[in-house]
Amino acid sequence: MPQPIRPATPQDIPRLVELLLLDAAERQAENESLWRVAEDAAAQIEKALTFSLTAEQQPFRQFWHVSADRGRITGVVHSMLLPVPPIYLGSTGEPGLILPDSFVAPDAPGDTVGALIDAAEDTLRRAGARIILSSLVADDAWRETYLHGGYEALTLYLSRSGLEDRTAPADIRHAAEADIPGIVARSAENRKVLYDIDPFWEIHPEADPRFSGWMTRSLSLRDRDMLVMPSPEHVEGYVIAQPASRLHFPPAHDITGTGVIDDYYHPEFVDPSVLINAGAGAMALLRAAETAFARRGIGTAFVVCPAGWRSKREMLKAAGYETAMVWSIKR
Repeated sequence: MPQPIRPATPQDIPRLVELLLLDAAERQAENESLWRVAEDAAAQIEKALTFSLTAEQQPFRQFWHVSADRGRITGVVHSMLLPVPPIYLGSTGEPGLILPDSFVAPDAPGDTVGALIDAAEDTLRRAGARIILSSLVADDAWRETYLHGGYEALTLYLSRSGLEDRTAPADIRHAAEADIPGIVARSAENRKVLYDIDPFWEIHPEADPRFSGWMTRSLSLRDRDMLVMPSPEHVEGYVIAQPASRLHFPPAHDITGTGVIDDYYHPEFVDPSVLINAGAGAMALLRAAETAFARRGIGTAFVVCPAGWRSKREMLKAAGYETAMVWSIKR
């Protein structure tokens, strides 16, 4: 018989902290550098749960559900409505996302994972989501359930630790305001490749001015490095090395030593199936970003790569990156 599934309440927080600490330890076992558990992990989990279960004003809609077996909580699933980045159209509305801090106790009945996922999907659809995404790091039970439920890989998050402070190539430098038009032009190429890979990345008609505004603001942010590979006439490629955020890392983890690379493009990636020129320019940009991280005391990089972008994926793997998390899609 399927276990009862219900929304979590503040009274559940002590038990949820126990389960989510086990969940965090499981991720840390997959990659100790990337998923390092914070010294105050229990307090951080409790703080995040208390806010999400009690605060009236929240930056996005999120949902917690628990499974119960004879009155004891055996599992938890965390989901949210994912805000659409302003450069994408989002004509289907905000997608639902099942987050990685979802966990089932080892002694839970065998149908618990499926029941929790079904509950999360149902809640997200009732909240308006027409597309459901899942985020997974480890646990074969969740992976198999997603696979059998019709999910397909959409985005890979690849990681590498032990970043080195290398001598940056002479033709790579920090971006200036005069580089913004060139970065925007290259970003438009990047967005077109993304859309060709999967219409999920539907381009907003105002993407260029919106991205330009964000890049201009980013120049003033001191927590990141915006690097360009210029040519005499234009920006050849760009990469932004920025600090990790909580969107990808549950509160149990210490993210102070982790950086994220999302905005990253070189024309050698223009064919998603074949890497041009062996990726020499793209690799140089990547190594420059790693150096920027190392100089900030950041030892682990987390790079976003669409699953269908084979040329980019293979270059990252050649550079020593391994898949650390997968976002999958159910349409």
